[in-house]
Amino acid sequence: MESYLNSVVKQFKYYKMLGEKAMEQLQEDQLFWQYNEESNSIAILVNHITGNMLSRFTEFLTADGEKPWRNRDAEFTNPFNNKEELMNRWNKGWACLLKTLEHLTDADLERVVYIRNDGHTVVEAINRQLAHYPYHIGQMVFIAKMLKNEDWQTLSIARNKSADYNNRKFSQEKDRRHFTDDL
Repeated sequence: MESYLNSVVKQFKYYKMLGEKAMEQLQEDQLFWQYNEESNSIAILVNHITGNMLSRFTEFLTADGEKPWRNRDAEFTNPFNNKEELMNRWNKGWACLLKTLEHLTDADLERVVYIRNDGHTVVEAINRQLAHYPYHIGQMVFIAKMLKNEDWQTLSIARNKSADYNNRKFSQEKDRRHFTDDL
């Protein structure tokens, strides 16, 4: 199970990197752009993701993941005045998540934690968030890609470059490694 913990930490860090590389491509005002009133800006998505991380991973093993101090509805508004505030909040959420994960042991993985009084094993709770955060980070990437249009710098295998990527991967010896190791 140690490989599970190592894998999820690497995967969370990968999605953190994707969000950051998408945001780096934008002008500050673009982080606050909304397609319409019902859609979220990248700033709103950062606020929500971070609020969720802080609630879920503060006192992860000992308190319900939906903290009484969390105001989820307020997460869907923009509290930031600038990119620096947004990035500080982003980093605060990720620090909480990663610190918690890095302190878990194999013995913790079958423990039961609660989210809104619903019991989850630690593995289930982690997997729940490993689906949730990339869902929203994908939205952030999509917004950034729309805003950048032809100036977008891809975050994965470039269009029409799959053969080059595969040639590089298949030129390596077979080995056990995580897909994020050579990014």
